Amino acid sequence: MIRPLTQRAAVLLSVATVATALASPPAAAAPAAAAALRWTDCKTARYPTLQCASLAVPLDHDRPAGRQISLALTRVPHTAKTSQGPLLVNPGGPGGSGRSLAGYVASALPKAVAAQFDVIGFDPRGVGKSEPTLDCGAGHFKPVRPDSVPFDPAVERANLERVKSFAESCRTKHADVLPYIDTVSAARDIELLRVALGAPRISYFGYSYGTYLGAVYARQHPERVHRLVLDSIVDPGGVWYGDNLAQDRAFDARHKAFLAWVARHDATYHLGTDPARVERRWYAMREDLRTTPAGGTVGAAELEDTFMPGGYYNGYWPNLAEAFAAYAERGDTKPLVAAYARFGAVEPSAGNSYSVYTAVQCRDSAWPKDWNRWRADMWRTHAEAPFMTWNNAWYNAPCAFWPTEQLAAPDVTNAELPPALLFQATLDAATPFEGGKSMHEKLKNSALVVEEGGGNHGIALSGNTCLDEKLATYLTTGRAADATCAARPDPQPTAATRAVAPTAGGATLHGMLGFRR
Repeated sequence: MIRPLTQRAAVLLSVATVATALASPPAAAAPAAAAALRWTDCKTARYPTLQCASLAVPLDHDRPAGRQISLALTRVPHTAKTSQGPLLVNPGGPGGSGRSLAGYVASALPKAVAAQFDVIGFDPRGVGKSEPTLDCGAGHFKPVRPDSVPFDPAVERANLERVKSFAESCRTKHADVLPYIDTVSAARDIELLRVALGAPRISYFGYSYGTYLGAVYARQHPERVHRLVLDSIVDPGGVWYGDNLAQDRAFDARHKAFLAWVARHDATYHLGTDPARVERRWYAMREDLRTTPAGGTVGAAELEDTFMPGGYYNGYWPNLAEAFAAYAERGDTKPLVAAYARFGAVEPSAGNSYSVYTAVQCRDSAWPKDWNRWRADMWRTHAEAPFMTWNNAWYNAPCAFWPTEQLAAPDVTNAELPPALLFQATLDAATPFEGGKSMHEKLKNSALVVEEGGGNHGIALSGNTCLDEKLATYLTTGRAADATCAARPDPQPTAATRAVAPTAGGATLHGMLGFRR
């Protein structure tokens, strides 16, 4: 059962009020006037023209004169004689910081294309340098956690206590803010940002969860959209409980693809040529770590955390395979502990990103409040997809105990937009392919570019020339058409491949995309 609300949380909007607001979208009302942005130099060695600013927006958009919060912004200014206006970029999450993405996108696009846009990065409400910053506590993922798979009722109770404690911590620390951390509110912030930029229309480029945020904004203000690019697309029909169950199955399939890749490279890893045998050895490793964590830090749950990024990006596969082989073949735990530190360990900033993730997802839409429903659904899904079903369940389980009322997810169907460009890999685990098809149907003037056989998450500006050419053409001309591009080859287990594989927190696209969405 959901915990009772406190007096501090009595400011929550009622479900009926929210439903009325969604029936009459906020686009009907003009946004409040916004002060001109003051951009200051915040260049880095990597991004020498980067500028920073902040924007005040209402905490509660229905009370524009009430409490104000701030959004942290970055900009790479256009350099062409004529400009196509702002291009807002978002890396997903929810909870991902977008400030560094502006520099990345501006440098990754062809110079002639980037020169036409002011590329704008922003931290959505509650994220990163925006204020107030949500942080419900950094200790939630401290190793070693209880096994994610609750074969023992005591393990289930321990995990339930963890997630209830996290939800309670959020209520205690941020009860006055939590009712306003949601996608609809963040989309209304974007409209105030457009006004502050003095732009009649904006372009938007979102990855992952950022695709949903962009679609919600476009539904609110279709007449204000110049270009709309959505890459690795959230299924708007499954927000969010259904989408997470779909993720569980897709990540299991992607993990099997990794294990099959290891089997194909048996000459390097010596774990067997049969993918089924390699899979059995991986789960044997998991069972060992359940009782004897590697280095005192990598138990069964942490092992899943370590290998989950391989479902987002196959560039991590060689490092993960090396750690797997070292443990399974030689009993050497050091590479596995190092892989956990690189891919699975929670950085200090994750207290903020995870807090915003839960705040947005738990507020955005209906989640089951009966834990018996969760238990039944997870065991059913685990039987098909054991790799991360329960790990993902505990990641999202605070929503069963979240101290805010739940909104109704808005319909993003849109026939009023100019042509939009969608990118989707067929084997994407974080946002399965069905989401791309669903969004394509809902955005009536959209074009869907499919990366056939691709399994990475966030595919534009990641080295696939076919995709990147279509992105550049669209941003320049607004023209888009359905198309298919072949995926890039899987990596080879060579030192050169390992050298260029980015870390999860590196200054690369895959380091910026918020894991989980």
